[in-house]
Amino acid sequence: MTITPVSMTPTPTVREQVDRLIEAGLPAAAGISAEELRSLASGLRAGPDSILVVHPRLAAASALAPLLSRNGKPGFVVGDMSDVDEFTAIDGIDLPDRPLYLIHAIDRGDDMSNWSPAEALPEITARGRRPLTVHEGLSWLLQQPEQLQPGRCFMTIGSRLIRDGALDARTPAIWISGGTGRDGRARRGAPKLGWCWARNRHTWLGFASTPR
Repeated sequence: MTITPVSMTPTPTVREQVDRLIEAGLPAAAGISAEELRSLASGLRAGPDSILVVHPRLAAASALAPLLSRNGKPGFVVGDMSDVDEFTAIDGIDLPDRPLYLIHAIDRGDDMSNWSPAEALPEITARGRRPLTVHEGLSWLLQQPEQLQPGRCFMTIGSRLIRDGALDARTPAIWISGGTGRDGRARRGAPKLGWCWARNRHTWLGFASTPR
């Protein structure tokens, strides 16, 4: 099956993407200066549909999520995912050994909406791709917030939590808050970093991926 990236708009340069991260507030979240952030991107060159990713060692997922914005509302992590920073890349995903790196040709996985994570992972692998990690999903939305759309959101099953030697049953996902329950009405429409059970299906969630 041919995968077509969701976004077909021209890719900003690395410098432009770094500027966007600075504008979003990443230097403060990472505890570095804007100039230090620019130096960390030295040597990277964006190709077609490339996205600049913030490595977990530069800033935690819990620090990145609030930098997201939709209609003026900041992103947030659900209350029952306080351990989100303990989620790490699954076996088979080797992250580059640098604080900023590039991925490309991201697909939101809309065609797998209403699949479970357990069903989606082998299909993604069979397509010669790998799932996005939670940091990669957050980084994508920091550059292209329009990719989070009502009824068209996504899971980032490239990150899982290992607890007592076994995979935790939760899989990270990023969607739009409905403002119900513990989210609170004030967060209605805000970007939301939450989780889904690994064997549950959701009609509004695809599975974001990138080529291996």
